[in-house]
Amino acid sequence: MKVVEHTLPWKMGNVSKTALFVSTISRQHDVFMGSLYSVFCVLSLVGNGMLLFVAYRKRLCLKPAEFFIVNLSVSDLGMTLSLFPLAIPSALAHRWLFGEIVCLCYAMCGVLFGLCSLTNLTALSSVCCLKVCFPNYGNKFSSNHACVMVVGVWCYASVFAIGPLARWGSFGPEPYGTACCINWYNLSYDPLAMSYIISLFIFCYVLPCTIIILSYTFILITVRGSRQAVRQHVSPQTKVTNAHTLIVKLSVAVCIGFLTAWSPYAVVAMWAAFSANEQVPPAAFALAAILAKSSTVYNPMVYLLFKPNFRNSLSQDTQTIRHRICMSHSKASPVPRIKSHQLQSSQPCNSKDASNSTPFSSSQPESYGACVQSADALPANQHPENCLCPGGNRPN
Repeated sequence: MKVVEHTLPWKMGNVSKTALFVSTISRQHDVFMGSLYSVFCVLSLVGNGMLLFVAYRKRLCLKPAEFFIVNLSVSDLGMTLSLFPLAIPSALAHRWLFGEIVCLCYAMCGVLFGLCSLTNLTALSSVCCLKVCFPNYGNKFSSNHACVMVVGVWCYASVFAIGPLARWGSFGPEPYGTACCINWYNLSYDPLAMSYIISLFIFCYVLPCTIIILSYTFILITVRGSRQAVRQHVSPQTKVTNAHTLIVKLSVAVCIGFLTAWSPYAVVAMWAAFSANEQVPPAAFALAAILAKSSTVYNPMVYLLFKPNFRNSLSQDTQTIRHRICMSHSKASPVPRIKSHQLQSSQPCNSKDASNSTPFSSSQPESYGACVQSADALPANQHPENCLCPGGNRPN
């Protein structure tokens, strides 16, 4: 009976807004949500902060496709800073604590950063497909193109985030009462809300998921064909094929993780929007929200743990910090100076390494290193990140 009392006002509008800011799930579940959100917040701040730090340290060496990795980390960090500080105390207090205006801002930030992440992954999958499947065009993709696409990603997400503030759709408390998002129950009596939710579902979920699936399908087909060609005739293209395989593994892992996190919320939201007489359990929305917010932790972990150039750069920066700490305690020792020289000489995008490095194949220009993953099997002086200049092109 408690569930009906709090969910019917979304449809009927006959109860004060204050009642909608009271939790409709048990206090134990709210404490569990608050605890999980606290863990997610810490892990996201550490993971995305480290990823942005590494990207800043190698900013002159960022390849065009890595712009999308940085943008994804920015959107995840934005979601962490704008949502968790409000969601955690509200969950622990068993009610929304911050009023209607903050609720609208919370909902807008959630939609903006969530859609930005999904649209960003869509753009990344398209760029990787272009580079792997159509290298003649992929070789022409530059940092300027990446910057334009990043701006387009934010503009695209902003349209749907600002729409409810202009009365195209509406924001309000979540059905479980301790957070805010889109009002999914306005469909039956508001044509504008209906058009907004239908547009949101088509252009911000179905279309991006279709593009992502098609892009990686084409990549898998291309990689499989390259492997068969290599088995029949061993050629210098073996290294290119290995790079393709690693590109697919990392990119698919990130996209599957993100879609797994957000798909339950999309399903529950559509269930609420299009079910005429059936009320969605608030606990279903709460569980879907937990999975959605977990995406802010998943993405940086994948890149920091499995992307060689980011991982190596972070390791080098950590060694440098440790070395400086040791230097402060042993200034007279000549050994740290030698180590410092070695660390400085091993920094990525070193001009000496770049000038001596070679592409994947001596007979074909390197055109795939700008995608998400690079080949672990290559020697240090042939690694893709050492073959690229600041603009993402191989030095002459």
